[in-house]
Amino acid sequence: MHNVAITGTGVFTPTETVTNDELVTAFNAYTDLWNAENAAAIAAGTAEAKPHSSSDFIVAASGIERRHLLDKTGILDPARMFPRFTPRADDQPGFMAEIGVDAARKALSAADIKTADVDLVICAASNMERAYPAVAVEIQQLLGAGGFAFDMNVACSSATFGIQTAADMIRAGSIRRALVINPEICSAHLEWRDRDCHFIFGDVATATLLERDEGLTALRFKVISTRCATQFSNNIRNNNGYLRRTTDAMEDRRDMQFMQNGRKVFKEVLPLVSKHIADHLDDANIAASSLRRLWLHQANKTMNDYIGKKVLGRTPEPGEQPNILHDYANTSSAGSIIAFSKHSNDMASGDKGLICSFGAGYSVGSVIVERA
Repeated sequence: MHNVAITGTGVFTPTETVTNDELVTAFNAYTDLWNAENAAAIAAGTAEAKPHSSSDFIVAASGIERRHLLDKTGILDPARMFPRFTPRADDQPGFMAEIGVDAARKALSAADIKTADVDLVICAASNMERAYPAVAVEIQQLLGAGGFAFDMNVACSSATFGIQTAADMIRAGSIRRALVINPEICSAHLEWRDRDCHFIFGDVATATLLERDEGLTALRFKVISTRCATQFSNNIRNNNGYLRRTTDAMEDRRDMQFMQNGRKVFKEVLPLVSKHIADHLDDANIAASSLRRLWLHQANKTMNDYIGKKVLGRTPEPGEQPNILHDYANTSSAGSIIAFSKHSNDMASGDKGLICSFGAGYSVGSVIVERA
């Protein structure tokens, strides 16, 4: 069995941003249009008027202040309310591959590793822009990486599940190096016309480079232990898929985009994740008090505050549990990797931390690391 280390990370951040105020202005203009078009039904009691959103509501519900997007014009158009992506020819790089390659090159540069020395590329994300060929194989070709590649989807836990998959292969000796890439174009699966969720997601891509930890002397994070778990639930769901085209009803169906029962998610996911982390630490003989940092899934600040307090047995000190939600919003599987990439350089040799992501499935993945 071989030891494993994370030797580099990379983050691609779109240049376009949308503040809560911008988003609310567009959303409220949309609701006014809808209410005007359906005034008769609203007056007759057969339809309910859509309420306005507000920046205060968004911050209170999530902790989000702005988000990065690949296209903001379509989302801020009250008559449209979803992004505009110009279709690309088959011989052009796909959207996910393009941003994934950017993040991957940054991770490789951080570790000073050549692309040809990569044995495995995993594209792990909540949604893939096509069924096949695998986006990971396209990324592999664009990078000039060796070995093999494949896609995987475990919703918001895709990054940590991908890290465990790659780490297991390195431990077993079948590969030496792997890139786990998370291109999350969340704006394309969000229902921007729904007040309860229109503010949640942003776009980003992250990459994590894992290597066999033999003869390495540069700064890195030893992967001490990994653990994943799943439990089926319908409380976070997206029904959009190729089978949709085989149905008779091709109308704009609400259930074909991101949906969640927020109250049930809070009630069921928080104890699930807290227990998962506690059990993982116990089995690894690591005390929660010895953790220098928690890099949690960036879905909701209240959720993270609860989990951090439950795991540590106290309110986390400033810096112990980095939050990037205010700037990036929820970026699905990439969120915990953004937090890790941006808030880990100050850790000293021997410091331990835990990366954790959780979401639809339900799914939860955790990675215990130590600075070396």
